[in-house]
Amino acid sequence: MELRHLRYFVTVVEEQSISKAAEKLCIAQPPLSRQIQKLEEELDIQLFERGTRPVKVTEAGLFFYEHAVQILTHAAQASSMAKRIATVSHTVRIGYVGSLLYGLLPEIIYLFRQKNPEIHIELIECGTKDQIDALKQGKIDLGFGRLKISDPAIRRIVLRKERLKLAIHKNHHLNKFIDSGIYLSQIVDEPILLYPLSQKPNFSTFIQSIFTDLGLMPSKFSETREIQLAMGLVAAGEGICIVPESALDIGMKNLMYLPILDADAYSPISLAIRNMDHSNYIPKILGCIQEVFAAQNITPLMD
Repeated sequence: MELRHLRYFVTVVEEQSISKAAEKLCIAQPPLSRQIQKLEEELDIQLFERGTRPVKVTEAGLFFYEHAVQILTHAAQASSMAKRIATVSHTVRIGYVGSLLYGLLPEIIYLFRQKNPEIHIELIECGTKDQIDALKQGKIDLGFGRLKISDPAIRRIVLRKERLKLAIHKNHHLNKFIDSGIYLSQIVDEPILLYPLSQKPNFSTFIQSIFTDLGLMPSKFSETREIQLAMGLVAAGEGICIVPESALDIGMKNLMYLPILDADAYSPISLAIRNMDHSNYIPKILGCIQEVFAAQNITPLMD
């Protein structure tokens, strides 16, 4: 059995027609019919109901179809990943979430460039969830994100846990807590601005999950496109916003940042790589992370 036989079979199932499948595959109809018949003989099962239009798959054929799709998908991913690994000595594509540019990520990338001038680096902004698919498809080689997303094909290395802050207007009535800090239970009735407006799960759903885990149900959530817009609206008195500590470097006027006292009020920063990837750029980027963190007196977790 060859992959092309699986591709022929899957196309016939999805097109529900031998003629349409043949046209899509750019082959003649009789050879396609023979290949399907040959596949049935090899498997010793009947894949399609005889004499039905549109073509109907049998129960056994449906089971085989589901697994054939998985095999073709895994084969395509393996091919793409192998090609990326073969060329990675020249180019490393790094995915990142935008908010990390306000933290130490630029310093890490800069140091990596200086230490490895032979490697060309491409930076690609994409959400943590999108990074998982991009890694499996070979579109990126490393992903810096904030969400706890698990996938058997991806290894996630937690680098640090960044504390969250509450951004408020300097004249907001909560400004009296600037020194003592505040618990999330104290802001459930406040208008809370979330970001971004991107495919979920994202940082917005992450913040909501923190409230849910604490048994809290804020009633005035609203979403904005990105962190800068959210903080601009806070500066305009439209509400309050929970942001990573590194967002303080954005330097928005008229804002104050309160410490959030809840133990779970942190954002994990992680590095995502392909699970079977042993390329030499990985220890190099981890070394740069450790060096930059050490300069800031931050102890990396590297879980």
